[in-house]
Amino acid sequence: MAARRSPARPRRRLRLAVIGAGQLGETLIRGMIEAGLTDARSVTVTTAHRARARDLARRLGVRAAASNAEAVRGAQVVLVVVKPQQVVPVLREIGPVLEPRQLLISAASSVSTAVIEKHLARRVPVVRAMPNTPALVRQGMTALAGGRWAKASHLSRAEQLFAAVGRTVVLDEKHVDAVTGLSASGPAFLYIVIESLADGGVKVGLPRDVALALAAQTVLGAGAMVIGTGQHPALLKDAVTTPSGTTIDGILALEAGGLRVALLKAVVRATQRATERATELFGEDA
Repeated sequence: MAARRSPARPRRRLRLAVIGAGQLGETLIRGMIEAGLTDARSVTVTTAHRARARDLARRLGVRAAASNAEAVRGAQVVLVVVKPQQVVPVLREIGPVLEPRQLLISAASSVSTAVIEKHLARRVPVVRAMPNTPALVRQGMTALAGGRWAKASHLSRAEQLFAAVGRTVVLDEKHVDAVTGLSASGPAFLYIVIESLADGGVKVGLPRDVALALAAQTVLGAGAMVIGTGQHPALLKDAVTTPSGTTIDGILALEAGGLRVALLKAVVRATQRATERATELFGEDA
C-alpha cells in the first residue's frame, strides 16, 4: 500500500494521553495540535521525570498527570512512547484502567501487539506504530499495524494522528521488523551518504558548509522526485545520466565501491537485529 497523508480530520478535539512524552512524544503532540486534531487542554502527559512533565505543561499548555493510570482515564487515545523495556511495566499500570472504547497506540520498537494485548485486562484495540526521526521536522515515515481487536476505524484514527508529522502506511504486522530496518534505521544510513557527498564536495574544492547544504538538499530533492513523480528510481537515474557525461563516471565509481550492495545489506542486517531484539526482550511471546 502506498504511503499517504492524513484522512479527513475528526470533528471533535481528541482527548489524548501520551505516556512517555520525550522528544518524539512532544513532536507528536505539537504536530497533532497544529493539525487541529486536538488542543493542548485535551492532552495529558506523563514522563520519566516529573520536572520534564511540568516543563511540557508550562510550554505547551498540556496537563501533567501524577501517574500513568491517571493519565489514561477519560482519554480516547493512549499513545505509549517509551523504551521497549519499559512497555510491560507501563502496561501493568494502565492495563487495569484501559477500556475497549479506548485506542492504545504503541510507538515502542520491537514490541508486538500480541505482547501488549497479553498484559491488558480487556479487549482493548491496539495499533503498533513504527515512526522515524524525521518526524521531528514533520517529514516522518510511520508504518502502522493493527492488533487482534483493532478495526479499520482504529487504523484510520492512527493514520490521522501520525500524518500530522509526515506520511503513513498500513501494513501487516509481520512486516514491521523490515520497516524498522528500512525507514527507522534508514535515516542513519542516509546521514552517512550525505556526509560522504559533502566530503566529496570538500575534496574538489567546495567550502564545507556549502558542500553540506548541497548534499542535504540533493538527497531531500531526490526523495521528493521519487514520491512526486511516482517513477521508478532507475528511470529518474537514467534521466540524469547522459551519454559520456559526468554522472555515468560517478555511478561507475559507486558500483565499484559496492554502495548498492552495502545499503542492501544494511537494511537486511538492521531487520534481523530488530527480530533478535524482540526475542531477547520477550522470548517466545515476541
